[in-house]
Amino acid sequence: MPESPIFRGKIQLLFSKNLIIIVLVWNMDPSFFYGKKGIFYSMEQALSDFITYLHNIKKASDNTIQSYNRDLKKLITYLSAKGIKEPDKVTGKAVKEYVDDMLEGGAKPSSVSRSIASIKAFFHYLLSRDMITQDPSVLLKAPKIEKKLPEILTMEEVVKLLEQPKGDSPKDIRDKAMLELLYATGIRVSELINLEIDDVNLKMSYLLCSEGNKERVIPFGNAAREALSRYLKTGREAMVSDKSSKLLFSNCSGQHMSRQGFWKLIKHYAKQAGIATDITPHTLRHSFAAHLVENGADLRSVQEMLGHSDISTTQIYAAMNHSHIREVYNRAHPRG
Repeated sequence: MPESPIFRGKIQLLFSKNLIIIVLVWNMDPSFFYGKKGIFYSMEQALSDFITYLHNIKKASDNTIQSYNRDLKKLITYLSAKGIKEPDKVTGKAVKEYVDDMLEGGAKPSSVSRSIASIKAFFHYLLSRDMITQDPSVLLKAPKIEKKLPEILTMEEVVKLLEQPKGDSPKDIRDKAMLELLYATGIRVSELINLEIDDVNLKMSYLLCSEGNKERVIPFGNAAREALSRYLKTGREAMVSDKSSKLLFSNCSGQHMSRQGFWKLIKHYAKQAGIATDITPHTLRHSFAAHLVENGADLRSVQEMLGHSDISTTQIYAAMNHSHIREVYNRAHPRG
């Protein structure tokens, strides 16, 4: 019996829909198609699929994805040298030896701990996709990390630092706005250099900060608003080469500023201000949080502004405040 045109049309439509679904699933998470039909699945392919999953499904931040990618490439190189080239050939003994080699090679406990977290997330993903039948990382334990209080600036040092860009050149105006905004909001340097014009509301004095699938609204004060207003009126146009660009800040070539570029900038002004503390791009973020807590801000509000998912991360600033109170007591109390 010959097929009717209507029947043939329905078959073609069904095939097209299924093909579209297959393409969409492939783009979102390619590992869906591997592992169950004996297809060779390399460690490199597994990593590529995991990175795609982090980006498309988990909506992880670029920094998180880069960190996972860097840690896991090192693991894959190590395993490949031992002849292990497929995920289902990885053993618990092999990953433990890798971690032991890191520690014996002088890697910092914090770096090893982060690497273990990356390895565990990777193999958990593969297990959930039936790419492996056992998780070789299940017995890995992170080394103990001595919790050190972060380096912060005193309020006097912050004032000195923020006063350094004094000129009227577009670069000076930009630098002043960047430093003021960083200390006023406590955002990460990666967030600062990726800000767009539409993320800033000068009238209401707040900025919208996005990382991955998370957004937070952070207020800022008069000093940051004045510096930003001046930059937008007289500095940005001379700095950003692409007039259609939405980037708030750029480097001196008019292109996207790198984290290393900003690090050099802040080190330059710290030296100029005579600040002895070893400043990193994160120092102003730590100082922002510590000064808020010291002046009575509640931890939940600070946690929200910093974008910490766990308040235990924010509690270190309360510990710093208690330490400062003890120092003041010991210095000032007659029987301290």
